[in-house]
Amino acid sequence: MMEASEVPAGGAAPARVLVVAHKTAATQPLLDAVRERASRGPTTFTLLVPNAAHGLHRVVDPEDQDKREAQAVIDDALPRLTTAAGSKVEGIIGSTDPHMAVEDAVNVRGFDEVIISTLSPRLSKWLHLDLPSKISGLGLPVTTVTPADS
Repeated sequence: MMEASEVPAGGAAPARVLVVAHKTAATQPLLDAVRERASRGPTTFTLLVPNAAHGLHRVVDPEDQDKREAQAVIDDALPRLTTAAGSKVEGIIGSTDPHMAVEDAVNVRGFDEVIISTLSPRLSKWLHLDLPSKISGLGLPVTTVTPADS
């Protein structure tokens, strides 16, 4: 396994791709997108799952939430994403605000591009919030994957 700091024989460092997902973290469209991106050259992937806040907790104390739901998503998705990527995928839990979660991950860890996996346009809160455009404002290429893409 190649570490993120290692440079492959070709001389270029692997692209660092942040995969942002929650309910769609182990769905076929995302697995296909990861497989396709990995096929284009050396890549490391990190799955970011924003922590969920439910009910009044979304307003009262969104950052003080149990992380078990997000961890369960990671535990379910990582083996499938690792297979699709052809290398180990790391999982991290972020803020309840998906935009802030991505900004934090990009600022702290540094990424070269982002794949956002979300529900269909009819159901997706992330698309209604225009998350892909907001994330592209960070200067990174953004790919959006929805079930309609399959």
